[in-house]
Amino acid sequence: MSKTRIKTYDRIVQESLKLFNEQGERSITTNHIAAHLGISPGNLYYHFRNKEEIVYQIFLQYRDFINARLSVPTDRQMTTDDLVNYLDTAFLAMWQFRFMFYDLPGLLARNPQMQSDYNQFVHTELKDILAGFFREFIKLGLLKMDEADIEPITLNIWLVVKFWFAFEQTAWPDAPITEASSRRGVRQVLSLLKPYVQVDFMPVFNLLAARYAD
Repeated sequence: MSKTRIKTYDRIVQESLKLFNEQGERSITTNHIAAHLGISPGNLYYHFRNKEEIVYQIFLQYRDFINARLSVPTDRQMTTDDLVNYLDTAFLAMWQFRFMFYDLPGLLARNPQMQSDYNQFVHTELKDILAGFFREFIKLGLLKMDEADIEPITLNIWLVVKFWFAFEQTAWPDAPITEASSRRGVRQVLSLLKPYVQVDFMPVFNLLAARYAD
């Protein structure tokens, strides 16, 4: 693969993400993307057969971002800073890949390959990562919960993240999705965690929550 092809390929993915975030994935066609990039539709189709292939590559970037930022450290004990990292990662992922959360069920229905890989990611990789985080926070003394509580809490958190922008669009249809929308989503996640926070860590937790105030 030539350097020119790599550059064009990456530009298509990068600028498509920008357009999808700004205008919504459904309203953007491959012709829109080509015109935005100043290339011919044929040039775009040389790299991607259709828009779904572009969306799939963006999903892979999202998956890699989550896996890289949320891996449980193996060379040290976790600290409250890791909870900050977890929330910052959730915030950044929600914002940087926000079009994916506008209508995720519809997006997956139109993209069978992404549907399969997304299910694999959520039900194995992400589930294991989040469960590992909770077990470490329990060891740290930050959280107090039974092992049986971990799976339902991680599921509830994922449901909030997955559908938060759809909820915001439904609740305030005339308001644009902004970074403040993401912060409200993070605060909702914190509200799920708060009942499990140990008393000694509550001041730190409250300071953390203040980071995501409007």
